[in-house]
Amino acid sequence: MCKFHALLQTVAEIKFHGGKAVPNFDSVEYGHKIIETAITHFGRVDVIVNNAGIVLDKSFQNMSDDDWDLVYRTHVKGSYSVTKAAWPFFKKQGYGRIIFTSSNSAIYGNFGQANYAAAKNALIGLSHTLAIEGSRYGIQSNVVIPTASSRLTAQLFLEESLRVLKAEYVVPLVVYLGHESCQETGKVFEAGAGWFGQIQAYRSKGIVLPAANAEAIADNWIAITDMTSAKHFDSIKEVIVDLLKCAEEKTESETRWELENKKDEYMEVLKIIAEALNQKKDGSLTSCFMFMFILTDGVDVYSVTMPFGENHVSGQRESICIIVMHCDIFEQILKGQIITKKVIKPGTMVIIGDISEDDVVESINQLARSMKPKL
Repeated sequence: MCKFHALLQTVAEIKFHGGKAVPNFDSVEYGHKIIETAITHFGRVDVIVNNAGIVLDKSFQNMSDDDWDLVYRTHVKGSYSVTKAAWPFFKKQGYGRIIFTSSNSAIYGNFGQANYAAAKNALIGLSHTLAIEGSRYGIQSNVVIPTASSRLTAQLFLEESLRVLKAEYVVPLVVYLGHESCQETGKVFEAGAGWFGQIQAYRSKGIVLPAANAEAIADNWIAITDMTSAKHFDSIKEVIVDLLKCAEEKTESETRWELENKKDEYMEVLKIIAEALNQKKDGSLTSCFMFMFILTDGVDVYSVTMPFGENHVSGQRESICIIVMHCDIFEQILKGQIITKKVIKPGTMVIIGDISEDDVVESINQLARSMKPKL
């Protein structure tokens, strides 16, 4: 049966049972025409069920751009187009119900359905966002994930399974979500074979790892992926608040460096290094010197810039020395430990500019030798 015959049959069945229905043969990509038909014949639109879809299953390697685009246009662009056209009417009347049909392929993936799974997942994100934006206007948006036989899935199930997975068994959930008594919005529900349930996303408790590197991630993988104390969040705001709370609760032992709290102490130490390097610059080139020091623990960054000399000659740049140093090396200096040129390597210490590495190391070690034990 072609889709036009199926459409007319649906209209006939609705009328037979005492309902009102009119056919519309436009593609869902032209959603404004579908909504125009509804407004012309019924005067308003209250509920949208974005159920149009196709499947063009192929392995990802064999999938063409056309296979991808057609599925995406039908599911995503079609749902967007119809909903977009109805949105002004929903806002004006202060009421609207939107239901998107998604798929378990969007949740779990399915071989040969990269296009279909991506499109159906997009509808979940779209629904969540419309639920947020529509809340002030009485507009609700939800997702239904059905497992049911249809023209798209009839070939996937055995005959005995088709009797259990009738599409009619999903209908009550869709009817309820479209009813004015239902106050749910921004949710994902699943239905099939007479079973109904809700799907939610959960996030593990996780772990705070200041200055983490790939090795730290690997070492703490069990804690990162442990779902024992997993949480569900209803909004991005809740996620961010929880994330910041976790960061604030990290103990002193978890954070070796509180850079901002030691700014004054660092300034005194860095000033000594900068003044020593200023004396080592080639004075025949320029009397101006720019010292920049960047201290990092992999995440937090503390930086300071110190200029020397005021008699800048036009067209002549100042001498420059830029040092990027890991906190571990700076800690050695504060403890009076001597460093060598071996520490000058990516991730530990980098020197750029007009001052030689030997002069930088010598100046830093002079400071280290003079440091008091309490520092």
